[in-house]
Amino acid sequence: MSDATPGPELVGRVLGTEDATPLEFWVGVAEGQFLQLDDVVALQRTPPGRQPVNIYGVVSQVRARHEGARFDSDVFLIEDGVLPAEVSEAAQVLTTRFEPEVFVPPLPGQAVVKATGDDRDQALFFDRMERRLPAGLTRDDLPVVIDLDFLDGTRGAHVNISGVSGVATKTTYATFLLHGLFTSGVLGAAHNAKALVFNVKGEDLLFLDHDNVKLDDTSRAKYEQLGLPASAFASVEMWAPPRRGAASAAPDTGARREGIGSFFWTLEEFCRDALLPFLFADAGDDRQQYTMVVDNVTARLQRDAVPTGDGAVRLEGVTCRTFRELIDVVRERLESEDEAPRWAGRAVGVGTINAFVRRLYGSLRHVEDLIRGDVPHPERHTIRHEAQVTVVDIHRLNDRAKRFVVGVVLRRQFDAKEASGSPDPLTFIVLDELNKYAPREGSSPIKELLLDVAERGRSLGMILIGAQQTASEVERRVVANCAIRVVGRLDTAEAGRDEYGFLPTAFRQRATIVKPGTMILSQPQLPVPLVVEFPFPSWATRPSEAGRGPTPGADDIVTQPDDPFAGLDDGADGGDGMPF
Repeated sequence: MSDATPGPELVGRVLGTEDATPLEFWVGVAEGQFLQLDDVVALQRTPPGRQPVNIYGVVSQVRARHEGARFDSDVFLIEDGVLPAEVSEAAQVLTTRFEPEVFVPPLPGQAVVKATGDDRDQALFFDRMERRLPAGLTRDDLPVVIDLDFLDGTRGAHVNISGVSGVATKTTYATFLLHGLFTSGVLGAAHNAKALVFNVKGEDLLFLDHDNVKLDDTSRAKYEQLGLPASAFASVEMWAPPRRGAASAAPDTGARREGIGSFFWTLEEFCRDALLPFLFADAGDDRQQYTMVVDNVTARLQRDAVPTGDGAVRLEGVTCRTFRELIDVVRERLESEDEAPRWAGRAVGVGTINAFVRRLYGSLRHVEDLIRGDVPHPERHTIRHEAQVTVVDIHRLNDRAKRFVVGVVLRRQFDAKEASGSPDPLTFIVLDELNKYAPREGSSPIKELLLDVAERGRSLGMILIGAQQTASEVERRVVANCAIRVVGRLDTAEAGRDEYGFLPTAFRQRATIVKPGTMILSQPQLPVPLVVEFPFPSWATRPSEAGRGPTPGADDIVTQPDDPFAGLDDGADGGDGMPF
């Protein structure tokens, strides 16, 4: 940066009436100029016997006042010309970088300019980022980027997004990051990377492969500014749970009726892969004595269940094709005085066994369509992850069934990564409502799995993009392992929690009033957060926005049931009176 001298670029001078430190200082705004929040500024100081030091910073607060006024009522006299006074503006600047690193304060009176071009890149450390992922735009439409090294596992990994539901646009921003990862070229061989997205609320994520008909030219220009195509996701497969009671296991969806398959797990998989603990995935279950019965029954099912070859199992001489039939056999063994020690464990009381049985039967109506052995060709209902983006819809499921699906899908993905021994291809996991699956208190199989992903996923090529309303209710280690933290609109009480200590006071206050589409981004390279705006989604986020979608072809990944009309006469529907 050349020495800052008075001219068109001069925006002010360092104040002498406020302390200037290496961490922050105040700038008096020059006449005819202005500074606003998030502006990037620069100045230069030459310490005695040293080479010049370039000092960069970001405006975090701006104030205006009357100089010469003593009382609040003086403002009226000043405006009437009775009292002499001058209006002064000043901006507080948080320093971001010293180049070279000689940490000296700026001197009062030194000229301050807006940092542009290479100076702005230096101020925000963009010059040190070899692989830049578009993260959004500033309010003056300048790009903001994320250092991919801290996202893909090279030097760090994982993203955590917090904000009020329905206002903070957490899921939309998560999919925006995916869009940038897959289309910006920053990943190199991006076609090898994959994403696993859980749709936990509404049908917002069931139209990622459809263009957004509400995208206007202004938003298209913003995508162009970021170097991203204004398009839908190109390679997507959709999976939904079976419609309740449908013999054909048709997918239980509302607005989306085509290009979506149904998923479930066979009884053979349930027993062989030890999936029973995921039915007891509430954090409170860990404090109950019946968890020892869960472990013993899981081991017995894994050992004694004999597959029939079509998804069903034969247990203790009884062929089971439905989940009810399976747990009926388990209950009979647990209630037998002779068999109970073998199935539940020695010295386990009747009350503990009964608590387990009640809990097991309590899950029946919620998961019986997800665990079955009565559908031909069950392999057609296995989530295969063949497309670049796999969306697993669970928004219509009960909370217990949601936890089961999330736990089992993540467990399989994690085991596959461990077995491969290679982080390639990278897999990005998008999961909202993280506080439900990794709560602060208690323990559960899903929580332990998410901790593994947060702590070891970096080396395995599993990257978590988690979101929640309140980071204070999420397991600390999950959040602490996220190199990138993003905050949308926050509740005032939540903004005061220790979990947001990475936000300076002014940014915490702003987090309570930011509008949808505005996020506060913190990343390791920068010592202060940045406020970014991301463009309106170019993919549909609800049925009313869905325009042109993919053209069905012979090589479509997602399969449909053999008979889409099967089960219509059984009175079942998708919960909204519609047959699909």
